[in-house]
Amino acid sequence: MGRMRENPRYNVISMRVSDSEREQLEYLMRRTHKSVSDIMREAMLNLTMQLDHQEVRRAA
Repeated sequence: MGRMRENPRYNVISMRVSDSEREQLEYLMRRTHKSVSDIMREAMLNLTMQLDHQEVRRAA
């Protein structure tokens, strides 16, 4: 039986990338020792933080 995870992830999202985008992802994987999923999660978090920061600056 599989190990129970604290934060299970059940949703799968796939995307198409160009050869150069795949090479860039592979480069990031080698440099960071992270999976594509971890890199994409980090990219989403960074973009969310950037957008939130822009909204705060506009409101000021």
